[in-house]
Amino acid sequence: MLKRHEKSGEDTIVLMADIGRRARAAARPLAVASTKAKNAALIAMADAILRNEQAILDANAIDVSNGEEAGLSGSFMDRLKLNPSRIKAMAEGIREIAALKDPVGDVIAAWDRPNGLHIERVRTPLGVIGVIYESRPNVTADAGALCLKAGNPVILRGGSDSNNSSSAIHACMVEGLKAAGLPQDAIQLVPTTDRAAVGEMLKGLGSNLDVIIPRGGKSLVGRVQNEARVPVFAHLEGICHLYVDRSAKLDMAVKIAVNAKMRRTGVCGAAETLLVDRAVASTHLVPILDALRAAGCEIHADQEVMKLFFDAKPATDADWVTEYLDAIIAVKLVDDVAGAIEHIETFSSHHTEAIVAEDTAAVERFFNEIDSAILLHNASTQFADGGEFGMGAEIGIATGKMHARGPVGVEQLTSFKYRVRGSGQVRP
Repeated sequence: MLKRHEKSGEDTIVLMADIGRRARAAARPLAVASTKAKNAALIAMADAILRNEQAILDANAIDVSNGEEAGLSGSFMDRLKLNPSRIKAMAEGIREIAALKDPVGDVIAAWDRPNGLHIERVRTPLGVIGVIYESRPNVTADAGALCLKAGNPVILRGGSDSNNSSSAIHACMVEGLKAAGLPQDAIQLVPTTDRAAVGEMLKGLGSNLDVIIPRGGKSLVGRVQNEARVPVFAHLEGICHLYVDRSAKLDMAVKIAVNAKMRRTGVCGAAETLLVDRAVASTHLVPILDALRAAGCEIHADQEVMKLFFDAKPATDADWVTEYLDAIIAVKLVDDVAGAIEHIETFSSHHTEAIVAEDTAAVERFFNEIDSAILLHNASTQFADGGEFGMGAEIGIATGKMHARGPVGVEQLTSFKYRVRGSGQVRP
């Protein structure tokens, strides 16, 4: 297992500058690496993760123990914990990325001009990517694999809470790079828990960092967005809504609501607010809330809901803007799809919203008028995931509107250039 660098101050500045230079040096050979070499590295990484399962679990046990002693929240601990099933899923995710089409060199568009010039828009790697994340050790594998497939060197800065787990996983990633003959500096893990390392990344590492992707809590993402001197792909938080329309089938609404909230409460795609059409409050509301309560969910309800469902706590203004990442949901009655849209556009973080409905007009209005990265019809918000989108994995869900939006997979980790082919043309 890699040992962490614990020095601070000037030592960290020197360390991070060196990491940035080495990542930049790896950028050119990685950008022109063959698909065969990249895929070979990915397969070797997946094999190494499975082969070193026990070492990863042992490292994770240390992180989990430290987290419990530190009193980390339940949602935080859920993201931190690994088990054989999650390790297997990690390896499978890398294999799925290997099976994806290589985006580098892909011709996005091509056209001919009247003067005979042939123009192509072609995908190219973004460059050196920095990923700053908390608690999720699987990001080490997901981010490393996605960036590699897209031809980008990546600098990973995991949280101190998961540094043992991340180091064990990173060792497997490096093993895969070695096996395929690719630069080992293509995937680097910052070997220090010194917070100054994040500050150096936000400054751009001497212009060696091209993009930063933060994954973590509101304070981390907010800091990155406010202080970064390089472009950022980020979502500040996942305040996701589920709206149950008057046309919804009750059994479907119950099933989706429970899954959207309770499948995994600590993921950014978990539903945090439930909106129910006032027209079906007498038929749909209580069965849905009964099912949520039976699954262990705490209900925070507005006054109208509390008159119909007594096992709830009064909702406050803060509930409509809170990403619980826990077994808690805010519930409100609204006037049809128009009321749902108004509430969502007022309080949403523009991450993921879902509608349960059979009325086509209501669904189309929901899709057309809500400006969020992901919209779902008759499906759980927990499908807000790059793997579920067929991307193999994702680095995160971007809610901004520049370059990347929604799951950030291999295609979103590319830019493009233009290739213009002529036969001696000069401009008059």
